[in-house]
Amino acid sequence: MKHYALAALLIAVFAPGAETVSAMDWPSRDAAIVRNFGYNDQGRPVLGTVFEGAAPALAAEGGELIFSYSREDSASRLPSPLGAWAAVDHGDGLVSIYGRYEDQGRDSRPLHVEQGDPITGSGISGWSLRQGFYFVLYDKRERRWVNPSMIIAPFPDSRPPQILGVQLRNAEGKPVESGQLRNLKQGRYTIAVNAVDPISAPGDGFLAPHRIVCSVNGAETGSLLFETISARDGVLMINRNGLVPVKQVYAPFPAFEAGEVYLSRGQALLEIVVQDMAGNSHSALTRMIVE
Repeated sequence: MKHYALAALLIAVFAPGAETVSAMDWPSRDAAIVRNFGYNDQGRPVLGTVFEGAAPALAAEGGELIFSYSREDSASRLPSPLGAWAAVDHGDGLVSIYGRYEDQGRDSRPLHVEQGDPITGSGISGWSLRQGFYFVLYDKRERRWVNPSMIIAPFPDSRPPQILGVQLRNAEGKPVESGQLRNLKQGRYTIAVNAVDPISAPGDGFLAPHRIVCSVNGAETGSLLFETISARDGVLMINRNGLVPVKQVYAPFPAFEAGEVYLSRGQALLEIVVQDMAGNSHSALTRMIVE
């Protein structure tokens, strides 16, 4: 669990001789995941996991209920993006949030929950159009949202991600047409990758991948990781060879700006490798001539 503060704890839990401690689990094994962490939602990143269906939201791990919100809690009639929501503190700075569910009021939940306890039933509230709930993991110490699949074992998945398109954009932000790849002008280019991870069977929809790596002539020029998204002075940041504003990555909807490269004269081989959380990967090669 690279770059995450709970790594030492998990090592201790699963080390030989350690006492058995229940690991965090998904808040539902029955509801369908229709959006995941990092998904490109009309140019904005999804910061959690969207479950759809009638299954209730269950506590991902034991903890203290530190906050719950229902419509009757506020004098304002402006709706919250999360709708009705609750937050559970699991210790070590990790908080799980369950939102967009059926509004049952503040008194319907206990102050302490065990793993697998129902938080609430699914429903429709906040920025949701279909029955379900929204699950988020937040590291309040580091002020960042965490991809749940970094902590919770991913669902079984044997299908590799897909690369739907690769595009270069010049210094002015104009896309380079595929027919121009044989006579590119030397200069700096942004690499935009339209990559998705199939949910299960064809036609069921797509999720965001876990990692996109761009290389030119064998040298890595971009590595976009969907592991955490941080908040810095009110700006959301994602890891692409270091922290960059998410608007630099999600601007070319539905693709991701995954890297930048300076192309000098000669032949150039662009390789894109996309990986999902289960370890499945897919690659694409593009040959270019730079004049």
